[in-house]
Amino acid sequence: MAVRSMRVLLSGRVLRAHQYRTSRHGRARPERSERDARATFACPLLDRRVGREHNLCVMRVTSALLASLLLIPASSLKVFGAAASKPAPKPGVERPPIVGVAHIGLKTDNLAAAREFYGHVLGFEEPFTLDKPGGGLMLTYFKVNDHQYVEIFPDLQSPTEDRLSHIAFETTDAARLRNYLAARGVTVPAEVKPGRDGNLSFMVKDPDGHSVEFVQYLPGSLHSHNFGKFLPDTRISQHIIHVGVTVHDRAAADKFYKDVLDFRVMWYGGMKDDRTDWVDMRVPEGTDWLEYMLNVNNPSPKTLGVMHHLALGVDSVQQSFKTVTERGYKAEPPKIGRDGKWQLNLYDPNLTRVETMEFKPVQTPCCSPMMTGP
Repeated sequence: MAVRSMRVLLSGRVLRAHQYRTSRHGRARPERSERDARATFACPLLDRRVGREHNLCVMRVTSALLASLLLIPASSLKVFGAAASKPAPKPGVERPPIVGVAHIGLKTDNLAAAREFYGHVLGFEEPFTLDKPGGGLMLTYFKVNDHQYVEIFPDLQSPTEDRLSHIAFETTDAARLRNYLAARGVTVPAEVKPGRDGNLSFMVKDPDGHSVEFVQYLPGSLHSHNFGKFLPDTRISQHIIHVGVTVHDRAAADKFYKDVLDFRVMWYGGMKDDRTDWVDMRVPEGTDWLEYMLNVNNPSPKTLGVMHHLALGVDSVQQSFKTVTERGYKAEPPKIGRDGKWQLNLYDPNLTRVETMEFKPVQTPCCSPMMTGP
């Protein structure tokens, strides 16, 4: 009778699981050696005349193998690769790029004063406005660069009202981002349609109730029609590097911005080394970031204006200070922040803080390393 041999060999992890089974149940017998364990999973492969014996053996091997696998701790299942810990995205709902801050929307009760601040003091031009469907001004735009704006809404109702209307990020595919968020349980509009400005955009709420808009610039829109225009040398800055909002529950905010949208921690710090008051979350496909403003309880209107802010990147804060002073604005002198960067705090007529900040630290940042690469 011709006899060949076939062995079902398991990896070291399964062998260890077999030994783990005997010790886990506290059986008073010696722990099996690797050789003994291998023997448990070996069958002779006979010719077809005695196939029944072979089949019974294979059944025993299969049962033993499954029993061993069930006893492997979840943390030991590395054989399936690192991707096993993160489910693969569902087909058709992969996240499109989120490339940067698109704008911040702010409310005012004094449009003339807002125009003096954003237009004269900061030097931004006002290329276009939008009216309400029933008539009357809905908002006006101050252009920082072709893809970034400060939107001003003249509808602040009281001195105690939050001056923040919304924050916005640019994406390359608004419809696909809407579908991606819907697939992950985020409440989104039923569809994405071009807005009154001609771009595709939609709004969602973050865990703190802030309105977050995602914008895709389309050819022929108010914005793209004015690419390369309204970019005077009077601008104090050419880039919004971040926007800041209050966050009451960092873990909840992380589930939205980090786990769903893939924002990454860039730096965190606080007024003291052992306290975290700010967390910088960088967009996944760009260098701009969102700043969590933590530990803010029952803020006054002035404090809320400090927290809900925008930051303008500059090469020299000292030059910014000189420029705004020459334009008649009285500002406190610049200082180096806890992140090691020079900064200058300015305030619009409704107390919203506009921070000018140098791009790179001049001192070692406190509290944590700062991500600088892609």
